[in-house]
Amino acid sequence: MDVKTSKQQPQQSQVQVLDAKVAKMALSSMLVSVTLMACIMLTGCDKKPDLAQAGGQMPAMPVSVITLAPTTVPISAEAVAQTEGAKEVEIRPRVGGILLKKLFEEGSAIKVGQAMFLIDPVPFQITLSSAKAQLAQQKARVEQTQREAVRLQSLLVTQSISQREADNAASDNALARAALAQFEASVREAELNLSYTTVTSPLSGIAGRFEFSEGALVNANTSLLTKVSQISPIWVRFSLSDNELSQIGGYLSLTKVKEVQLILPNGEEYSKKGQLNFAASGIDPALGTQQLRATFDNADKRLLPGQFVRVRVITGQKEGVFVVPQTAVMTNDQGKFVYVANDKNEASIKPIVAGNWVGKDWVVLSGLEAGDKVMVDNLIKIRPGAIVSPHPVGEMPAPASAIPNQSAN
Repeated sequence: MDVKTSKQQPQQSQVQVLDAKVAKMALSSMLVSVTLMACIMLTGCDKKPDLAQAGGQMPAMPVSVITLAPTTVPISAEAVAQTEGAKEVEIRPRVGGILLKKLFEEGSAIKVGQAMFLIDPVPFQITLSSAKAQLAQQKARVEQTQREAVRLQSLLVTQSISQREADNAASDNALARAALAQFEASVREAELNLSYTTVTSPLSGIAGRFEFSEGALVNANTSLLTKVSQISPIWVRFSLSDNELSQIGGYLSLTKVKEVQLILPNGEEYSKKGQLNFAASGIDPALGTQQLRATFDNADKRLLPGQFVRVRVITGQKEGVFVVPQTAVMTNDQGKFVYVANDKNEASIKPIVAGNWVGKDWVVLSGLEAGDKVMVDNLIKIRPGAIVSPHPVGEMPAPASAIPNQSAN
């Protein structure tokens, strides 16, 4: 028993030593972990002020601004319009027959009196020849009755014949002369109808589309062959609503309108100015608009009938208003507004009342003051109270500088 006990004691001591070593190693590992965590936390605390300082500074937003000054703008209204020929004539044949030939090019320039169509003239030539033959026959009849009346008148002097016979001879001569006048009219009518076989243009202009083909049968005064439109000068027809009329001083008249400008479909302004040549005396009850028409010189034939254009009617001038680019004007649920940079270079909102356009700019009737710096770009990135770096339009922005951000602080 003593031997076994002595052998077990060394084994127990060895186990205790191993447990102590393991506990010591675990304690050392925990100390190292705690030390590392403390260092990391200290390092983070040291860098936190720097990060906060860096996050509290941000460069000001560069924006282009225009400094407002009162100006004078025209009192005007714009509307969609359509061009039309000053004179538009439908070309119809005055006589019926077979259409032999077209003598013009569709869409080409036509001069007054120019031949456009040829209708078969043979039947009318025959009619003219017959009328001339009847006229010649009647002329011979007139000569015969004239000689007979003169002869009987001389016999009446000698009382060789009765008065009745002489009177009858004179009446026959008068009837023959009346018939002669009728045959002369028939000849003139036949000549006129023959001339109508060549269809001519009654005015200078632009020819339209040919409605028939050569060889077709056309009827007098009913068959529409084509149209000719006079385009110099050219007319522009448009209308303005009650609201638009109220913005330019009420209903228009020929004397009230100072000038009419034309804007082409590509946005270019037509070089020549127009004048109002028609203003309806009342409002169209179906549309609620006043019908208007202006005339423009079109010697170079740049405008054609049927084009859709825009017209600007000018009735006077308005002073003391401001003009801002369209890009500077924004809209919310309360209406139109602009961003303005104040003395502290902070963005602020100013509601405005906008009028019409002048070119590509809005006319601001109220809401702004002289000297306001209106922002024209980077508007989507701006919020009220944001710090901005304004610079005039067209100039390079100043170098970005760090400005304290109050929200970040």
